[in-house]
Amino acid sequence: MLKEFKQFLITGNVVDMAVGFIFGAAFATVVKSLVANIIMPPIGLLMGGVDFSSLFIALDGKEYVSLAALDAAGAPAIKLGVFINDTISFLILGWVMFMMVKAYNKLKAAEPAAEPAAPTTKVCPDCAMDIPLAAKKCPHCGTAQ
Repeated sequence: MLKEFKQFLITGNVVDMAVGFIFGAAFATVVKSLVANIIMPPIGLLMGGVDFSSLFIALDGKEYVSLAALDAAGAPAIKLGVFINDTISFLILGWVMFMMVKAYNKLKAAEPAAEPAAPTTKVCPDCAMDIPLAAKKCPHCGTAQ
């Protein structure tokens, strides 16, 4: 069992998958930063100076100056701004992944198909069994070829 596990870990697919996960996590961080630091501030400015990251509803009935103050107090809250940012990040990440898979599939389809291998057998006309091309006599029924 240990030998099989070692073989599983050594195969290229596992390494490729690990690299993909690491790359995906790093890419998700970049997209999250893009949304929080580049996309949402102008949208907030266009909507009257709203900072989406600080939109929240405190569930304990108290007023908090900022999201940081809410978190410091440990109060329960519905964090609308964080949810909006995460939703936009998800949509951008989903779009980019869709485009990457689409490009990959296009490249994969563009690869020429391998030519089929030349046949090495023929069918005996009497017994319909496969026999080697060079056979002079069918080994199954004895018919001369």
